[in-house]
Amino acid sequence: MTENRFWRFDAYPDGTDFEQALSLQTVALPEPQDGEVIIRNKMLSLDAGTRMWITGREDGYQPPLPLNTPMVGLGIGEVVASRHAEVKIGDTVRAFGQWADYSVVTPEMSDLRVLDTSVDDLRQYFGVLGMNGWTALWGIQETGQATAGEKVLISAAAGSTGILACQIAKLMGCEVYATAGGHDKCRYLEQEFGVTKAFDYKSDDLAAEFAKIDGGFDVYFDNVGGPQLDIVLQNMALYGRIALCGLVAEYADEAGTHKLAQYDKILMKRLSVIGFFSPDFADQGDRLTQTLRAWYDDGQLSMPFDETKGLENMLTAYRKLFTGGNIGKTIVLL
Repeated sequence: MTENRFWRFDAYPDGTDFEQALSLQTVALPEPQDGEVIIRNKMLSLDAGTRMWITGREDGYQPPLPLNTPMVGLGIGEVVASRHAEVKIGDTVRAFGQWADYSVVTPEMSDLRVLDTSVDDLRQYFGVLGMNGWTALWGIQETGQATAGEKVLISAAAGSTGILACQIAKLMGCEVYATAGGHDKCRYLEQEFGVTKAFDYKSDDLAAEFAKIDGGFDVYFDNVGGPQLDIVLQNMALYGRIALCGLVAEYADEAGTHKLAQYDKILMKRLSVIGFFSPDFADQGDRLTQTLRAWYDDGQLSMPFDETKGLENMLTAYRKLFTGGNIGKTIVLL
């Protein structure tokens, strides 16, 4: 009998106290049913947006997870059993499965994709070639409509989506600005990725610093929301565009208590504010991946990884997303 360890969602967490909300369980691995496959996970992705899935909020972009069910997340692994006509044993795949040694999924419901293993680093299917890459490219090009010479500001810029958005905006000829937590992260963004100026939201006076930007920001790629958005609204250029893809400052806030104080600037500056989410353009994934792969193969896009080993250490890795403990993509290796 093969055993399968998985993290079970037991209770709504209080802040980053995930130990009281999730527990590691062990069960017998079932046989796949018709249409299912079983994936032996090699690595698991940690993503801030999943924090909303484990609240009681019913008004999010998808319903919350039911209590006492396996925690869901994106994984890369090898198919070890299949009762699906288009997925073979031995395929390397990416899918939304479980935080587990093995994920049991239905390909059509889990966005399962068989991966091209010619890439030199499979981790990049969580990074440059994954949903973070798709989101960064879509947000800069499509939602933000950035053009060469424009000033682009990116929040949470040392995280997995932000760090790619910085690079893509730079590749497009934009003048790139960023916010991140801590001087070390800011220096890293400036030195490694050519960011014109990175601001430390923990210690810099963002209002004063943004006011120095001549003409304001043409595009704001926002991963954060919260009070930082209010400061940016005051410092956008006329007819600026805000591409909103994340609310890391508010995911744990079930009441949604932050209210914009500078809402009027949307009218005064004739701003466009558009929320976007990767399932909205999942059907464009192959096209986006092709563009990203070309840049990656040419050495123009990169992703640093924050790695933790062992399924039992998932919660330690997960907490980094909300405490600023990571640079780049946070993953767990199994």
